[in-house]
Amino acid sequence: MKKIYYNGYFITMENFNIEAILVQDELIKKIGTKDYILSLKDSYTTLINLKGKTMMPSFIDAHSHFSGVANNFLKADLQNCNNFKEIQNELINFKFKNNIPDGFWISASGYDENQLKEKKHPMKEIIDEVLPNNPVILQHVSGHSGVFNSKALEILNITNDISTDNGVIEKNNGILTGYMEETPFIEYQKKVPSPTFDKLLFAYKKAQEKYLSYGITTIQDGMTYPNMISIYKELIKQNILNIDLVSYISPNDKEIFFNNFQENIIKYNNHFKIGGYKIFLDGSPQMKTAWMRTPYLGTNNYYGYPTMTNLDINNSIKISLETNMQLLAHCNGDAAVNQYIQCIKLYEDKLKNIRPVMIHAQLLGIDQIKYLKKYNIIPSFFISHVFYWGDTHIKNLGYERASQISPANSTLKNNILFTFHQDSPVIEPNMFETIWCAINRITKQGVTLGHNEKISVQDAIKAVTINSAYQYFEENSKGSIKEGKIANLIIVDKNPFLTDVNDIKNIKVLETISNGLTLYKQ
Repeated sequence: MKKIYYNGYFITMENFNIEAILVQDELIKKIGTKDYILSLKDSYTTLINLKGKTMMPSFIDAHSHFSGVANNFLKADLQNCNNFKEIQNELINFKFKNNIPDGFWISASGYDENQLKEKKHPMKEIIDEVLPNNPVILQHVSGHSGVFNSKALEILNITNDISTDNGVIEKNNGILTGYMEETPFIEYQKKVPSPTFDKLLFAYKKAQEKYLSYGITTIQDGMTYPNMISIYKELIKQNILNIDLVSYISPNDKEIFFNNFQENIIKYNNHFKIGGYKIFLDGSPQMKTAWMRTPYLGTNNYYGYPTMTNLDINNSIKISLETNMQLLAHCNGDAAVNQYIQCIKLYEDKLKNIRPVMIHAQLLGIDQIKYLKKYNIIPSFFISHVFYWGDTHIKNLGYERASQISPANSTLKNNILFTFHQDSPVIEPNMFETIWCAINRITKQGVTLGHNEKISVQDAIKAVTINSAYQYFEENSKGSIKEGKIANLIIVDKNPFLTDVNDIKNIKVLETISNGLTLYKQ
C-alpha cells in the first residue's frame, strides 16, 4: 500500500519544511518537495490531494483513563446538570431508557458541585427520593469522590460505625451522608458489579472511536485494576484495539498482571502494553483534597492531605527500578510534589532510565521546578484546568497562587520537557482545546489566569506530540513527521499556525490515520 499526500500544509514537528509525504504500508517512507515525492509514484500508489488542508502528526495521550471513558458510555451523564433536580431527572430518565429493574445498580458520573446551583454535593437523600429501590453511585467529575445512596450503602455493608484513616467517609451527627472521597471512595467503587461482558466490549469500542475522532492514536489507561484483566484479554484476543494502548498498574498488582500479560510487558502485542506503575499522592485542588504547603483560603489552616506514606512511595520506586519500568505519580498540590521529589532524590542516579512522570502537577511551585530537572522528572500538566476550574482555583487559592497553576512557561524556561493531558473522562480528550488553553490561559468567566505562563502554538503542539512520544520512550517511532517513523497522522481543517489564537480550539480533525490506515474520517 502506497499513498502520497500533497497540496496541503505539513506540520512536521521537526526542523525542516516539506511539501508532500509518501506513506508505504505503516511507515512514513519519504518526505520532501511535491515534485520529488510525486516522481516516486507507481501504478500501486494512491494520490491524495489535501486541497489546502493541514497534515500533522497524530496526537499522543499523555494521561487519561481509557477504561473510565469506556465505562462512561454505560453511565448516566451528569455533566450538563445545573442543580439537584436535573440530576434526579437524569437518573430517572437513565433508569427507564435502559429498562433497569429495581434492585440493579445504576452508575452516574460527571457532576461538579462547583457548577451546581446548590454549590454542594448531592447527598444520599437526593438520590433516595427518586431511586429508593436501586443501588446508585454518583461519581464526581474528578473521579476522586462521589456519593452512594442508601440502598448502595446497605448492599456494600457500609454502616454508621465505619471510619477511615485515609480519605473521607462523611457523616452528619454520626449518620452517613453517602459522600466519600479519595481512598475509601475508590475502594468501594471497585465493589460495584461490572456491566455484562458484551456491554463492556461495546463500550470499549466506542471509547476507542472517541479518541480517534480527536486525532489520538496512542492512548493511556492511567490506572488498570485487576478486575479489568478479563476485558483486556478479550480486547487482545478479538483484535479490537487498532490504536496503541499503554496501561499503568498499581505496584501492588505487579504479579497478577505479569502472569496474565507476559507478552505485553513494556512492548506492544496487539496494540496493548503494560507501560509501568501508577501511584496517587493526593487529591484534586477544585475539591480541596490536593495536599498544599499553604492552607486553602477561607479555611481554618486546612491544607488538604496526603494519601501515601514515604515508605509506600519508596517501595513503589524500588519496584519500578527492579523491573525497569516507568513510575507515574499523581501529584496536584505542592506538598505532594515535595513528597515525590524528596522520595525520588534518594534514588536520583538510578531513575534516569525510567523517566518518572509527575501527573497533573497543578500546584507545582516555581521554586520546585529546578528539582524536576535535577531528578529527570517529566511533568504532565492538566493545562485545561485553567479554563474548566480556574475560577474555582481563584476562590480556593487566591488570584496570585491560582495564576501559577500548570506553570508551563516557567518549566519551558528551565529547559524541562513537559506534556499535556485531559485526564479523560474528566473532560473530553480534545487536544486542540488543550492547545488553546495553554496559549490563552482564560477561565470560563473570561479571566486571564497566569499571563506569564502562556506558551507558543509550537510548544503547545509539542506537548501533545513529540514530547508525549518521549514520555512513552517512543520518540524514535512517533510524534513527528519523519522518514522511518510510523505513519500516525491527522488531517485538520485549519493550520493552527495560521489560525487566530482564540479560534484554535475550534479546529476540526477531519481524518485520523494510524499505522498508515485511515481509522476515522469525518
